[in-house]
Amino acid sequence: MTPTVLIFGFFVIATVAALVALEVRDLLAASAVLSVFSFVVALLYVSLGAVDVGFNEAVLGAGVTGVLFLVAVYHTERRSGD
Repeated sequence: MTPTVLIFGFFVIATVAALVALEVRDLLAASAVLSVFSFVVALLYVSLGAVDVGFNEAVLGAGVTGVLFLVAVYHTERRSGD
């Protein structure tokens, strides 16, 4: 597989993941899709040759931020008190 096709595939997957994260109604699913988006962007950085930026994006974007989103969703109430 040529690098151009691989990079284009990562762009397409990242775009689809971003649109799915915007359209999904469940907060837990949205945070999971955002973690997938961040991991795909990290793969894109690595395929473009920025290995250090890709590593930081994978650790901080997909890892730490994803866990923080999941913890925040679990600490919120599903229904309002009104």
